[in-house]
Amino acid sequence: MSEIASLITKVRERQPLIHNITNNVVTNFTANGLLSLGVSPVMANAREEAADMASVADALVLNIGTLTTPQVEAMISAGKAANEKGIPVVFDPVGAGATPFRNKTALHILEQVNVSLIRGNAGEIAYLAGADAKVKGVDSSFQGNNQEIAIKAARQLGTAVVLTGEEDVITNGDSLYLGKNGHQLQTRVTGAGCLLSSVIAAFLTVKETELKAAAGAVSFYGAAAEIAADSSKGPGSFQTAFLDTIYHLNEKELQGKIKLSYFNHLGV
Repeated sequence: MSEIASLITKVRERQPLIHNITNNVVTNFTANGLLSLGVSPVMANAREEAADMASVADALVLNIGTLTTPQVEAMISAGKAANEKGIPVVFDPVGAGATPFRNKTALHILEQVNVSLIRGNAGEIAYLAGADAKVKGVDSSFQGNNQEIAIKAARQLGTAVVLTGEEDVITNGDSLYLGKNGHQLQTRVTGAGCLLSSVIAAFLTVKETELKAAAGAVSFYGAAAEIAADSSKGPGSFQTAFLDTIYHLNEKELQGKIKLSYFNHLGV
């Protein structure tokens, strides 16, 4: 796992600029998390400058948590600029399956933008793959096999997929990582998943394959959560400890904490 662990060093050395068009609930936490990681965040949501900002960034994150029509237009504009530049685009389909507007937006973004990776929970990924999922607000669930639905989504949509949950599934439809790092307190902090999408975007900038970069990001993030939980009394102290751990966790310490399994050449 030394190769996976080494990605955190490469990310910090590169110090990429990550352009986030994200929801207004998580903007501050996402920015602080990226700064703790050692990379540069920018949040530029205006239609008038989204494409310009994407054209100078190293990666773009599109998060549909709190949608407005102008924001959707900014996402499409930024996404096309990112595609022209050839930088990674990470799509976080928050609450996909909840409302017609949200559903239409998620599918429209995937039609208009060449997405490098989709990061979502089982229900969100299931919806994008055309499977049944129960949705309540922006929280959703899927009663099925997470590995199968992640593989199906990756193949149908032609992109890497990270399905996060008790066991994280990272796949490109041909190969797959299963990640078991993480802690339950992550589910008690608003924006933990959204920040992960941006951390994955940062890892994608180090020129590894989408699959390996995403596996490194998910492992790093989950290991940081485990360490932070050991010194936390609840969600409030966890959030602070989590940012501190993201800041301090290094390659050497990470190497002994990674819980990944790899499966190559999946059956069709």
